[in-house]
Amino acid sequence: MAVATMDIGSLSKRQSLISTLIIGFLFFVIGFVSWVNAILIPYFKIACELTNFQSYLVTFSFYIAYFIMSIPSSFLIKKTGFKKGMMIAFWFMAAGAFIFVPAAMTRTYQVFLLGLFSIGIGLSILQTAVNPYITVLGPKESAAQRISIMGICNKGAGILAPIIFAAVILKATDTNLFKELKAMDATVKNIALDELIARVIVPYICMGLILFCLGWLVRYSSLPEINTEHETAEVLTANASKKNILQFPHLVLGALAIFLHVGTQVIAVDTVIGYANSMHISLLEAKVFPSYTLLATICGYIFGIICIPKYISQVNVFRICTVMGIVFTLLIIFLHGQVYFLGHQADISIWFLVLLGLANSLVWAALWPLSLDGLGRFTKLGASIMIMGLCGNAILPLIYGWLADHYNVRSAYWILFPCYLYLMFYSFYGHKLRRWSVG
Repeated sequence: MAVATMDIGSLSKRQSLISTLIIGFLFFVIGFVSWVNAILIPYFKIACELTNFQSYLVTFSFYIAYFIMSIPSSFLIKKTGFKKGMMIAFWFMAAGAFIFVPAAMTRTYQVFLLGLFSIGIGLSILQTAVNPYITVLGPKESAAQRISIMGICNKGAGILAPIIFAAVILKATDTNLFKELKAMDATVKNIALDELIARVIVPYICMGLILFCLGWLVRYSSLPEINTEHETAEVLTANASKKNILQFPHLVLGALAIFLHVGTQVIAVDTVIGYANSMHISLLEAKVFPSYTLLATICGYIFGIICIPKYISQVNVFRICTVMGIVFTLLIIFLHGQVYFLGHQADISIWFLVLLGLANSLVWAALWPLSLDGLGRFTKLGASIMIMGLCGNAILPLIYGWLADHYNVRSAYWILFPCYLYLMFYSFYGHKLRRWSVG
């Protein structure tokens, strides 16, 4: 049965405001569930005795679901509508949270990865719905501004997630425990590690129940079904000869840009604790560094909300962000020296890793409207292609982990350099392409 939809122009200001608030809440949930990985990676590395490469299978299992589910998600949303699709998304996420229970009871890393994959499937469906929704919920010139507001919701949750999770599962005595593990005999160590990993059971049961209930709440919320396939006469004429999604080069290149951007973003957040550990900063102290990175991202979002498009265009902000990414990456690799800042004694390079949060802040907000511009009836499928690009979260951290194992954790950040170079290319030229052949 077809889902009844509304055109954007027919929404009242009140409906638009309520819709924005609901979508903002969904971005908060996405952020909380996603960014808790920043603490899960070092936690599983200790509890399951993993290498750097193995520990970053957390992000691989979580985000590879985006690659697998992005196209099916678009067909699901088209068939069920936004709200039912979101409900199904929350239920997949709840199932993944519940899988953590048998995984913890047996301390089986592979089962944890299965749970993370299920959560990733749910998030893939949810992202396929909410990103095009907020992009078209107003003028395209201010899309970056709206997405910046959503980003604050997402990264605000990201600031809270590792701190709350660490407060629930870590104890003040764990620093000594982590030091003593290497000296323990096998039997005593297994008992200690079983007790350590069992701490995730109650939090993930609670998370699963909350996610299940949220699915019902979204399904019966006042969020309207909107028509994302309406085409103006200008867009209809421009797309008359287009038969498939691959005929939009700015979208295809934008999906690659998303792939690289999200990879750099996750590396900046999810590796910062491990980088701090390499400076002999304990896990209990290092747990706040992801929050610093995400706070820098929120500062960028606030700038975007205030200045875009009134004082500066979203394209120019995009360009500035890519240049900052290149500069900060080089400073991470080449700049050395101990500094004392915010109560931490650390190498100065870690603060440039934190500042990558600022460099990454407005890239996502610019990529979506630029990549989806003029797609018309191809919008949902185009959004699913963009979501497919989120598998960069799965691939790039693994490459970083491999480089960290074979070289060192600082040199591994070279992986960021070509990513920012491509993003700079897209910001200056790639987003303008409307056909593959030029001349």
